[in-house]
Amino acid sequence: MPMDSSGVVHVSLKGGIARITINRPERKNAINSAMHAALRDALDRIEADPDIRVVLLTGAGDSFCSGQDLAERAEMLAEGEVDLAQSLQHNYHPLVRRLISLPMPVIDAVNGVAAGAGAALALTADIVFAARSARFQLAFARVALGPDSGISWLLPRLIGKARATAMALCADPIDAQRAEDWGLIWRVTDNDSLPEAQALAENFAAGPQSALRAIKRRMRESLADTLDMALDAERDAQGLLGAHPDYRAAVEAFMSKRTPRFQ
Repeated sequence: MPMDSSGVVHVSLKGGIARITINRPERKNAINSAMHAALRDALDRIEADPDIRVVLLTGAGDSFCSGQDLAERAEMLAEGEVDLAQSLQHNYHPLVRRLISLPMPVIDAVNGVAAGAGAALALTADIVFAARSARFQLAFARVALGPDSGISWLLPRLIGKARATAMALCADPIDAQRAEDWGLIWRVTDNDSLPEAQALAENFAAGPQSALRAIKRRMRESLADTLDMALDAERDAQGLLGAHPDYRAAVEAFMSKRTPRFQ
């Protein structure tokens, strides 16, 4: 069922999966003001729909997202100074926070270049598939800027300070295989990354929703935890999950050697 079938962002819902497609292929899916508005609307709909179990994000054409549309910035500069701090505060920061804090699993299918804020957008996902032709680039230094859109928080946690700093300073793209080797993404696919991402989304949509959401939340929150905090949080979550009907269904299915059917 299409939730939106026109404009710079397409959103469709089928089988509990909300697929968001960034749709400016003629501009390598660069982000402009209209796209920010469309993404806000898409997330509003997703957050309000209890039937959505998984979010799948990808780009139209041969790119994922090339970051901020500099043509739009050039128009703004021609009219006067641009307040980039305000742009981040109003547009990019809420977008990054909302994507990371979505309770359901988020899967990205990176089908081409993911640069600047587009790389940050890709890395907010819980699981990232990338086509072998994909490239990840922090191109901020090439336009005389520093990292933004949460990339200075995301990247060192994924690949370590040394690699993250070099990616940002050198501004050179890294290919999908190196991204996988470094732990930047989950998996490289030989061709289009969308079929494998879609298959996993369908698997998640049929899975135990309470457990999948608890896993996502625990992995995210653990980054700021001490060991004792993590142990306490695991105990509390496991107590709730153990009392959920899905756990009983899983154990009974295991003992009967059949596939469980979750609520």
